[in-house]
Amino acid sequence: MIFEAESYWLTNAHIPSCLLNLPNLPQPTIEGLCVVDLKISQGNIEQVTIANSIKPDIPCLDLQQQILLPCLIDVHTHLDKGHIWERSPNLNGTFDLALSQGNIDREKYWQPEDVYRRMEFGLKCSYAHGTQAIRTHIDSSGKQADISLEVFQSLQSAWQDKITLQAVSLVSLDYYQTPAGVSLADKIAEIGGILGGVGWQNPDLETQLDTVFTLAQERNLDLDFHVDENGDPDSICLQKVAQAAIKHDFSNQITCGHCCSLAVQSADVVNKTIELVKQAKIAVVSLPMCNLYLQDRQLATTPHWRGVTRVHELQQQGVPVAFASDNCRDPFFGFGDHDVLEVFEQAVKIAHLDAPYGDWIASVTTIPARIMNLTLGKIIPGNSADLIIFPARYFSELLARSQHNR
Repeated sequence: MIFEAESYWLTNAHIPSCLLNLPNLPQPTIEGLCVVDLKISQGNIEQVTIANSIKPDIPCLDLQQQILLPCLIDVHTHLDKGHIWERSPNLNGTFDLALSQGNIDREKYWQPEDVYRRMEFGLKCSYAHGTQAIRTHIDSSGKQADISLEVFQSLQSAWQDKITLQAVSLVSLDYYQTPAGVSLADKIAEIGGILGGVGWQNPDLETQLDTVFTLAQERNLDLDFHVDENGDPDSICLQKVAQAAIKHDFSNQITCGHCCSLAVQSADVVNKTIELVKQAKIAVVSLPMCNLYLQDRQLATTPHWRGVTRVHELQQQGVPVAFASDNCRDPFFGFGDHDVLEVFEQAVKIAHLDAPYGDWIASVTTIPARIMNLTLGKIIPGNSADLIIFPARYFSELLARSQHNR
């Protein structure tokens, strides 16, 4: 809290227009920022007005056009994998070695104390940076599901007043063809999680997707897939997921992460895929830092593409697009600090989201909130005043200078 008083004003705040719901918005800057005043009462946003339209009669803080954002949403993470780099490094930076190193580390170390310690550290970092909700994929094959999902539930309870946590099962899709996979779907339903998995291009993919969609429909679960995390133009798992969703008339939320191969496919394939994705009402999550790190990596060769999916083309067709942090200091990405602002900053630079910035700030606020079925990410009356004040006054400062003292 800024003031001990139950009610106070934050005045002259720079807020992106897409995060407001004012009937008569003030003229935004060329970056889409509006200058507004907020009245906060008992921890909630009571009023949002055009700057200087009301004379405050209670304590107020003049932000002098500093940027004010709602707390951020990280919709695709791997908290259970985090912070194992020092003991299991990926010394050639490839996806294959990341996968094998992660598997070896899991078998050797992932007991409850280890998983809890690393996941909790990730939550502490996220909270310090201003993250309010996190969806984490959890490695869920065999006995690891019981270990890691129990740890997740403990942390979900311990952190419920600070961060909303959601869990997604992470297995290869063929796992759901087995009795263990059906039991996993039951477990996910029991804890209120999301059914998920990794889709690889293979002859049985359509059958595997049919099974997963049926399991989800029978248990009223949302779905969240890893698809096409590669640079193979023949990898069309995203398209297959969309076709399965339409076939099953699936009404719950579907999210697909990565979708990298879409960036290297022909215009005809891209257009067909995006049309199907739109029809199936699928949301796409791009992981700009991890994809930049892993994709097109070859020994002693300079990469020539950036790894991210076709975010502009997807957004232009009305497909919800979010950005998220993905892995953090593990074999899949040796860097990161669970900071969604860093994710957005890198996404702006990697995917050319700037000049103008448009509504792209929604990709780490309102859009991931909708994906997670949360009423967060907007600065509107009635919402909790869980807000971040940045020293920056403009996006050009926000994305250029350190905001560690936010």
